[in-house]
Amino acid sequence: MKNLIIETNLFKGSVNEDASGRTLVKGVLQRSGAENQNGRVYPKNILEREVTKYQQLIKERRALGELDHPDSSVINLKNVSHNVREVHWEGDDVVGTVEILPTPSGNILKELLRAGILLGISSRGMGSVSNIGEGKVEVGTDFELIGWDFVSNPSTHGAFMTPMNESVVKNIGTDVCGDFCKAESLMREIITELS
Repeated sequence: MKNLIIETNLFKGSVNEDASGRTLVKGVLQRSGAENQNGRVYPKNILEREVTKYQQLIKERRALGELDHPDSSVINLKNVSHNVREVHWEGDDVVGTVEILPTPSGNILKELLRAGILLGISSRGMGSVSNIGEGKVEVGTDFELIGWDFVSNPSTHGAFMTPMNESVVKNIGTDVCGDFCKAESLMREIITELS
């Protein structure tokens, strides 16, 4: 049975504007092969397959994400805050460039980032998991990536966003929130599984 699977990476980096005034951020969106704070491991071959499929959404400018995760696998257009412009691999990391859109949610996101609020960037997908021991689970081959959303609670270790160019507007969050985020992530996972 497929369930909604959510993973969050700590967002740390800079807000930049391109020549047309669009707000952009760049950094790690997802990590393969490493256990995150939710105890999940994403095999690289599964993420590679999904990132390849996601390229079509990017090409069509439909790689949309929301501010906060909904309880649904459907992208809710009234909550869209950003569009993923490109993704690529750097070792085991999926790295991407994200454009913050001038929507109500996008404007909130932009101002939170400019204010230095520590946020996470979180994948949303559907799939199953299997127990691989010691409290760890592995995402199954039926996993389908929906996209990435900006959220308040990080769960992946060491995934940081970096400046896109020298025109840095504001540096973003420099501290990792530690045990609090682990507890919050576990509570979110339990609530999601009970839903």
